[in-house]
Amino acid sequence: MTKECKQQFTLRITQANPTQLVVILYEMLLCYLEEAKEALEIQEKAAFTEAARKARGCINELMQSLHMEYEPAQELLQLYLYCIRKLASCELHRQPGTIDEIVNVISPLHDAYQEIAVLNQAGPVMNNSQSVYAGLTYGRNTLTENMADQGANRGMLV
Repeated sequence: MTKECKQQFTLRITQANPTQLVVILYEMLLCYLEEAKEALEIQEKAAFTEAARKARGCINELMQSLHMEYEPAQELLQLYLYCIRKLASCELHRQPGTIDEIVNVISPLHDAYQEIAVLNQAGPVMNNSQSVYAGLTYGRNTLTENMADQGANRGMLV
């Protein structure tokens, strides 16, 4: 994952509500799966191992975020466990098609959560983070991001 991509994910996480956090996790997972697939295609073992480890971390975080008292949680858990098993199989056999199977499971879930995220009107999970305003400046087609409230009292409040 590029440095710019990590910065974008970090910025989005600071401004996200709980449902948007799940969407971001799915996007990070899909990004790591794509990196793993590319590493397999060029036979870069170290890069594949690292991308697979990070993808597994995303899946584990998705499993930890499940509220098991609600109806679809048990089915989602089974899908996540399936993805973990497929990822382990891919690490063992080094078959890029296995990654496609994982993407085929995760992509519809990502799309569904993206639709749900629009309906969730909850505020950001991180209450004391910087506010970010993005917009066009006076320059031609230049997008800048301005941070508001950059005081010393920043970060998560406990």
